[in-house]
Amino acid sequence: MRAGVVVAAQPGVADLAVRAEELGLHSFWVYDTPMVHGDPFVALSLCAKATRRIRLGIGVTSPALRSAPAAACGFASLNALAPGRIICGVGTGNTSRRTLGMPPTTAAALEDFIAALQDLCAGRSTQYREGDRGRDIRFLHTGAHVNTTDPIEFVVAALHGPKAAAVAGRRGAGLISIGLLDPTAWHALHDARRQAAHGTPRDPDSHTASRADSYLVTSLHMLGENEDPHGDAARDATGHLVLSLLDFAADTPAFAEQLGPDEREAVRRLLDRRGTTATAPDRYTKIYPGYLGRIAPQDRDLVLPPLMNALALVGTRDDLLTRITALEQAGIDELLIQPVVDPPTEMAQLAKLLT
Repeated sequence: MRAGVVVAAQPGVADLAVRAEELGLHSFWVYDTPMVHGDPFVALSLCAKATRRIRLGIGVTSPALRSAPAAACGFASLNALAPGRIICGVGTGNTSRRTLGMPPTTAAALEDFIAALQDLCAGRSTQYREGDRGRDIRFLHTGAHVNTTDPIEFVVAALHGPKAAAVAGRRGAGLISIGLLDPTAWHALHDARRQAAHGTPRDPDSHTASRADSYLVTSLHMLGENEDPHGDAARDATGHLVLSLLDFAADTPAFAEQLGPDEREAVRRLLDRRGTTATAPDRYTKIYPGYLGRIAPQDRDLVLPPLMNALALVGTRDDLLTRITALEQAGIDELLIQPVVDPPTEMAQLAKLLT
């Protein structure tokens, strides 16, 4: 299985990209979460100029954040800096919208957005609409402003639902998910993508790139001899993923009700510590600060062992390789980790394990 890294946009990100390339990792991604992290296009521009081989991805943007012309310009501009190395991750904005206190967009809007991006990034015209007004648009740049010749890889963010996977199938795109370590769930996503692709007429010129790989974002902690699998070190390495789920549950009472009693109690404690409630109109301003960053020591008790086991890879080398093999057999092409404690060391550990 290939290996890659995903990080939050911030100063120093280009140095991490260089190190990831030196370690032989396949891809380097930056989150797109406005008001929480820095701008991914700025960050990847620096990474593009500092690296030569590693693929560079944004995971993920959304039609609820950017118009298709603006997003296409960003990706085609990155493609001019790193020809053929760009990955465009797209989704409904489930997190990036909630951090603004807004709901995600629809699967239909997502599909229209991807179609427009694929056309524009390949140098074709597309229909752009605002309200009742529609216009054909295309890049009017000349010279080396943008690159619409080298292919851009497209991947669609999906969790358990088949709708996003079906969008990926119809658009000839790959899949990306976070914390989805259940091989059975991945088989279902791949089945939904295949069924949608099978029912879609194929135009050889309709998509920017033909690859349709699957990416899994998680965290990884290899246990030392006699190390507690649920000790402080393991909780620090995986806590950002666990708290991301608890943050979502705190913001979405209907989801929280589906959790077990221990998880619901953890959500209650999180809300209490953040000084808000699940129904407060401004709860997103209290829940999401520090989102997907290293957790504070006082929040380690919220990192419940069952959630660690469900969302992250923790174990001995043999344990990790066994779980990774099962995921590879379920169709995962690349494992992406988000290092938060000591990124260079964590990236080196990943490279030693998988490259």
